Amino acid sequence: MLKWRELYDECLKCDKCELCKNKTNMVFGDGNPRSKLMFIGEAPGADEDRTGIPFVGRAGQLLNKGLLELNLVRERDYYICNICKCRPRNNRTPYEEEAKACIPYLRNQTALIKPKIIVCLGATALKYILGSDFRITRDRGKWIERKGILLTSTFHPSAILRDQSKKASFWKDLKDIKQKYDQIKE
Repeated sequence: MLKWRELYDECLKCDKCELCKNKTNMVFGDGNPRSKLMFIGEAPGADEDRTGIPFVGRAGQLLNKGLLELNLVRERDYYICNICKCRPRNNRTPYEEEAKACIPYLRNQTALIKPKIIVCLGATALKYILGSDFRITRDRGKWIERKGILLTSTFHPSAILRDQSKKASFWKDLKDIKQKYDQIKE
């Protein structure tokens, strides 16, 4: 297992898939690396590629707003990253080979953080974290324990921007996540 600086440097020079060829910035992760709460999305978008920081575009702002309403502050309460560290062109869903190339980096990040709760944001994160038998619409909000870690999923915030009918479910999921987080902090 690599330490933080080594892992970051490995991701920076990674050329295991085609995504590295068109990136502006590698988007490693952000937040509190000692947090017990970890959010995982699919891949950086245009704003994230430009800044090198995950979840700073419209979807990220929506997520941050919801979490701040629940008094969850990125720098203090959670760490956030993606399955893929580089942006797929036109914000497409990462191909399987791209996700599989990045998963070892994500596993290393997870091992360093040692979260008690992992939240999969959207179908892609759910697929690569919990497996392809899971479906975001059917399984979001359910809790599963693996290796002492509580895992759940909710809609990716970009899905909320596209379909407002998912907003109430997303908000309920965030409140449930906050409740679990408060329980593990005690």
